[in-house]
Amino acid sequence: MQKSIFNFLLFSPLFMLNACGQNNNKQNITSKTIVMENAISKAENPYYSNSDTTKLNVSDTEWKKVLSADLYAVAREADTERAFTGTMWNSETKGTYYCAVCGLKLFRSNQKFTSSCGWPSFFEQENKESVVFKSDNSFGMQRTEALCGRCDSHLGHLFDDGPEPTGKRYCMNAISLDFVPDAIETKGNLETIVLGGGCYWCVEAVYENLQGVEKVVSGFAGGTVANPSYEEVCTGRTGAAEVVQITYDKNKTSLDEIFHVFFTVHDPTTLNRQGADVGTQYRSVIFYANEEQKKAAESIIAELNNAKVYSGKIVTTLEPFKAFYKAKDYHQNYYENNKEQPYCQMVIQPKIEKFEKVFKNRLKKK
Repeated sequence: MQKSIFNFLLFSPLFMLNACGQNNNKQNITSKTIVMENAISKAENPYYSNSDTTKLNVSDTEWKKVLSADLYAVAREADTERAFTGTMWNSETKGTYYCAVCGLKLFRSNQKFTSSCGWPSFFEQENKESVVFKSDNSFGMQRTEALCGRCDSHLGHLFDDGPEPTGKRYCMNAISLDFVPDAIETKGNLETIVLGGGCYWCVEAVYENLQGVEKVVSGFAGGTVANPSYEEVCTGRTGAAEVVQITYDKNKTSLDEIFHVFFTVHDPTTLNRQGADVGTQYRSVIFYANEEQKKAAESIIAELNNAKVYSGKIVTTLEPFKAFYKAKDYHQNYYENNKEQPYCQMVIQPKIEKFEKVFKNRLKKK
């Protein structure tokens, strides 16, 4: 821990964020794609696993204790959610779809197609055991019900009006599915970390000036909605946070320095808010992609708390990274493109000045 940074934090009040000005005005790094396994943790559900394929025999009474009411209604009572719910039905993000009840792998994104029906649709299942079927004669119709092969939870129905090569349409309820996008594993000296510290315009503007940072992208992470829109995130109902994805050269900066900057330029003690920006979308959060990032984050938080740097306890959450969704272009590089805006002058500029004072020897040359 750099003593100068601790001293500055100890004796300098944090600049508070005002309300985020909501105007409506691919990374080019060498990488390879890998599929994330065992990526989802559900502490409230002891039967959930992304790797265990053992057949489950769990009573509905027990499922009712561990599932949300909405998921229970669909998965265990064969209810049907409203069409066009969320964005999963037309999402083209590459990744894997799992049973939301037990975690079994059901489909890959290359087995998916966008159907006009408004529900996530697939033309093929992951393997012959992942989805099982039975006749459904409810509501005066003859249909084929699709069930999870591990826990027998209702997923949706199978129809014969899908695309080639199978001609099948697995019409699924989005709430019955968990989606994990493919992770990006960087090569060479480049690494990424995803951080949320209130309005992403502020955080982006700071890191763009740090030596060793190759790229900063504003967007969203966390929550339950795949590829959420800015408007959806602003409701606070998606669970997503405004974040920045930072790509940095490990030979020129370090994860430790990235975290030093993070805890210097925002207030990590206010729960789900930065100044007047209130809601879970503005929470202080670190989305760790591996154990190294998680342990480094835990270490600096413990040091700051033990040193009583802040008047309150740090409430920054550590959440496993699952996906990053880039915000639209007008949100990118916002400060540089809008320096004359009052929000930039009154909120972002003071944060940049604070950063430049503490890290004056680490600024990019202009």
